[in-house]
Amino acid sequence: MGFQTVNPYTNSVLDHYSYLSDYDLNETIQKAHEAFLKFRHKKPSSRSEKMKCIATLLRKDQQTYALQITKEMGKPLQQAKAEIEKCAWICEFYADNAPEFLKSNSIETDAQNSYISYEPLGVILGIMPWNYPFWQVFRVLAPNLMLGNSLLIKHSPNTLGCGEMIHKLVIKAGFEPKTFSHLIMEVDKVDTVINHDLVRGVTLTGSTKAGSIVAAKASKALKKSVLELGGSNALVVFNDADLDKTADICITARFQNTGQSCIAGKRLLVQHNIYDNFINKIKDKIKALKIGDPMDKETYISILAREDLAKILKQQLDKSIEMGATLSLGGQQDGCFFEPTLVENVTKDMPVFKEETFGPLLVAMPFSDKNHAIEIINSSNYGLGVSLFTKNILRYESLFHKIDDGAVFVNSLVKSDPRLPFGGTKYSGYGRELGEQGLKEFSNQKTIYIQ
Repeated sequence: MGFQTVNPYTNSVLDHYSYLSDYDLNETIQKAHEAFLKFRHKKPSSRSEKMKCIATLLRKDQQTYALQITKEMGKPLQQAKAEIEKCAWICEFYADNAPEFLKSNSIETDAQNSYISYEPLGVILGIMPWNYPFWQVFRVLAPNLMLGNSLLIKHSPNTLGCGEMIHKLVIKAGFEPKTFSHLIMEVDKVDTVINHDLVRGVTLTGSTKAGSIVAAKASKALKKSVLELGGSNALVVFNDADLDKTADICITARFQNTGQSCIAGKRLLVQHNIYDNFINKIKDKIKALKIGDPMDKETYISILAREDLAKILKQQLDKSIEMGATLSLGGQQDGCFFEPTLVENVTKDMPVFKEETFGPLLVAMPFSDKNHAIEIINSSNYGLGVSLFTKNILRYESLFHKIDDGAVFVNSLVKSDPRLPFGGTKYSGYGRELGEQGLKEFSNQKTIYIQ
């Protein structure tokens, strides 16, 4: 049995893949563990050169890797190139900083000497999504290979070519064979991998539904898990914000990657006395978005990665309109294409508010004051990140600590940055990727006590 990948823009078949047999899957896990036993005791600094080599290779063949992303999931080519550059950045960040982050941390106690040693756990399973098919893998790859873990990556079926390219990159950069393996396997085999005695942890980036299933399996097997799940981020515009600059940021926050991002700004909350003025700016900017072939360097919005995703978004929109929402712009769906859309007069019980909308659909709502804004922000089941826009940061600084989400960005869209921990609360998951915290998620934080 196997799977074929398809270009969502042209509908042409890209490649065919065969699933791993049960025997080959078990052999791959065994070899990953053997590689870990050889890999684990090497100093992080010894891995830095190889990690920097990956960064060099990514930049050298940026166009090739970006084209693979565009062909497999429809990301506009210019945005795909930016994704590859970001992967090079994370490799360099951990190559430069992991050796320092992983130094033993001395703790003063009544012992002669006591400290915390940060050591790798072993074989880690990463279950990866299609929307950032290189970046999401590198968020797991860079910190864990620098830590000394071995990785098994199960990529999304529609981006298997990206997974294969990453696998070859790791080998070409000089990392030991089987410290990174790309598992082309059926979904029902995930349970087998999680339950394997040699697998020590699992990380998933994906839907809340998938995350709850994997969390239950990992918990039953007593395996460490990190979940980066859905989001319904709020963009909160106060009446003293720079409206032109803020409108540009909000458009990028919602519509980059054709809206297919967990950290996209999906709920636009605007203070009531500037609402009409600001929404008119947003409408004009949505109308100006360049829609077209993802291979065209001028294209900003293209198709969604699969037709079923576009249909789900259409269903969420239609149900919300039936419940009283107003369609202000867009709303048309044709195959994998979904028109950039603005929805107003939304209530909290509507699908476009309470569910994650994974595509180019923006919900706009007015709010009266900062307390009302906080109430709307925190009423979501998701808790990934929030953007606040104001010229008077001191006036609203107290709000930062009243927001339930994992991140608050001021006068900026929410974004992932290798230097900062990334993760959410509530239905957006748990644990952290990136930063020093993400590096240590799959470490054995061992206490050493010497009397």
